[in-house]
Amino acid sequence: MTDSLLYAASTVGAHTLTADRLLATAGWLVAMAGAVVGGLALAGRLGRFTAYGPIVALVAGAAGAAVGAVVLLTADGGPGTGNGVVGGAAAIVVGLAAVVMGALARARSRRAA
Repeated sequence: MTDSLLYAASTVGAHTLTADRLLATAGWLVAMAGAVVGGLALAGRLGRFTAYGPIVALVAGAAGAAVGAVVLLTADGGPGTGNGVVGGAAAIVVGLAAVVMGALARARSRRAA
């Protein structure tokens, strides 16, 4: 029974959008949004949203990394099996980068105030 499940999981096409791949992509997009906002907050380019930028980066980065971790923890196979492993790993990396940038921007804004 297990062999047939593994065989079925490995027959997913490279361009087939599975639920796990969709969830991993959504996590990556949230994490990437946090990274962009965190980068803009570090550069001081948020204008009137300067106070909220670091917080948005922290929350979005943590949420994206958490979704990526859930995808990786529930994956049945490795990369290429349709389980969203690559997207989950990317969401974790980008999410952690967003958290770091948000924390640095928050610390910088606290020192300036």
